[in-house]
Amino acid sequence: MYSRLKIFTGNSNIELVNEVSKFSGIPLGDAEVFKFSNDNSFVKINENVRGADTFIIQSTCYPVNDSVMELFIMIDALKRASAARINCVIPIFGYARSDKKDQPGVAITAKLIADLLTKAGANRIIAMDLHSDQIQGFFDIPVDHLYSTPIFARYFKANLDLSNAVIVSPDTGGTARARFLAERLNCSLAIGDKRRIGNNDKAEILNIIGDVEGKIAILFDDIIDTGGSLCKMSQALINQGAKKVYAACAHGILSGNAISNLEKSPIEKLFITNSAPLNKEKAKCKKIVQLSIAELLANAIKKIHIEESLNILFR
Repeated sequence: MYSRLKIFTGNSNIELVNEVSKFSGIPLGDAEVFKFSNDNSFVKINENVRGADTFIIQSTCYPVNDSVMELFIMIDALKRASAARINCVIPIFGYARSDKKDQPGVAITAKLIADLLTKAGANRIIAMDLHSDQIQGFFDIPVDHLYSTPIFARYFKANLDLSNAVIVSPDTGGTARARFLAERLNCSLAIGDKRRIGNNDKAEILNIIGDVEGKIAILFDDIIDTGGSLCKMSQALINQGAKKVYAACAHGILSGNAISNLEKSPIEKLFITNSAPLNKEKAKCKKIVQLSIAELLANAIKKIHIEESLNILFR
């Protein structure tokens, strides 16, 4: 059934891909992916993929441009080796937050990346927790959008006292995401009202809509980058009378001063997935708990290969 299914990877998140291979029972394909001394990326497929259903697993995370370029070149290499179908599994979609023209003179980079992936020869995209649903519409090829919410829900049910918990969206844009988790955990919902100032994580917390006094608050977002906004929101929750604050984000980018911001914040634990690897410094942070998405990706890959619906993965 899976004899023509082949999994390849670049260098962005090898540990995750090894886990996916283990859960799926599909060995990693033989490919060379490296850089020459002149900084040019090189890809060579070392096995026969003619007529195969191929999956490239590549998080386009740090270093983002290198990861994106590796993905483009791998697609081209598989296309020229006559693969029947090229599926790109992108746990983190780089440039996802550049999804609209929110100020004069800026590019909609998420749309550009979508166009380039399609032009390179990708036949299908499998993404996880995109920053906005509209990104799916940037592609002219099928997109399967996976969610880590069930993974967090299972973990929280097993490890946290949810009898007096409230799920908090850091802003109005993430309300649907937070409500989805709140419904699964049978918890109440609160929403942060913030105003973003300039670029990145500079934000002013204006208000919190909902009852958080005396409750265990779980901040739920898609991405934590420098952590500035999330940490400010956690302090606002404490100021509003929250008993404890946890945070959960699908994608732990943790750039810049993120670890320092997290350590200084009242956040008890930060739950993230392994969609991006943690370096040694980040892994030392005792506040970070990393949950694996490997089984989710492995099941999705196998179901796509045999043309089955992915709906069961969201139950």
